[in-house]
Amino acid sequence: MANTHTSKIELQVELDENRIPEKLSWTAQDGGVENAEAKAMLLSVWDSKAQESLRIDLWTKDMPVDEMKVFFHQTLVAMSNTFHRATQDEKMTATMKDFCDYFAEKLELKK
Repeated sequence: MANTHTSKIELQVELDENRIPEKLSWTAQDGGVENAEAKAMLLSVWDSKAQESLRIDLWTKDMPVDEMKVFFHQTLVAMSNTFHRATQDEKMTATMKDFCDYFAEKLELKK
């Protein structure tokens, strides 16, 4: 029988009195991350039984809008890359990347 390893990723959310995130941090010891601060996070998990994705989308109240736009663009690009690795669907990956370019252009994120 093969040896197995369990890896843990922890998220910590500090809320204000109105339950709005003030501070986000995360730990992934196997990845060398220990209590790293973040301003935003998007987490999606797939529920196979219900055939739906479940999400947690959080950002701190001091997350600047211009950084949120960059964060979304980079997330969309990463999702395109992940989609390609998972499906090898070249045509849809190209379409997704075209949208990422359009998104960046409309938000004036292009370098």
